[in-house]
Amino acid sequence: MAERLRRLHTAGHATDTDLRDESGVFTSGDYRPAAVLAAITERERPGFLFIHRPSTMRAHPGQVAFPGGKIDGDETPVEAALREAWEELGIRDRDVTIIGESDVYLTGSGYAVTPVIAIVPPDIQITPNPTEVAQWFEAPVDFVFDTANHHREYGFWGGKQRSYTEIMWQDHRIWGVTAGIIANLSRRIAWKDMAYD
Repeated sequence: MAERLRRLHTAGHATDTDLRDESGVFTSGDYRPAAVLAAITERERPGFLFIHRPSTMRAHPGQVAFPGGKIDGDETPVEAALREAWEELGIRDRDVTIIGESDVYLTGSGYAVTPVIAIVPPDIQITPNPTEVAQWFEAPVDFVFDTANHHREYGFWGGKQRSYTEIMWQDHRIWGVTAGIIANLSRRIAWKDMAYD
């Protein structure tokens, strides 16, 4: 699976495509670097690992997210994504196969987020940190990448109406930055071309 996904990652990032970001919401231009781990389980129907942020968190309470956070010091995006995945879900570096980075996503809250695509075993041990993770779940890649499941919604920020992507998987509402990153990844990786043994 890793080699097939690497080929699709390379091919998808070799061409220009129409991508989304939220940079129009944030006007100072002072973006803080961050990274997330877009971890895909290596199973018959692969899925992305997501977390729900606790409702008590100061930033993005209750929202669905990829494991991730701010890049510290001289960290690379890969190092930051792996560190955050360990801190939030107890995922060990040795259980992660890195595929590659994708397009930086500029958020309305002032972050420049680098998604790091990776593969993890289907039976990976997850130990969520309760201060950072209310719960975790897995959603099939083919479902969240399917544009038929990407719904355009609208809300008001800064006195202006803004549009955002929303993806519903079972009772999980994936929206905002996370859904925007998924939408961009779906334009970069031709998942329908993945062949399974």
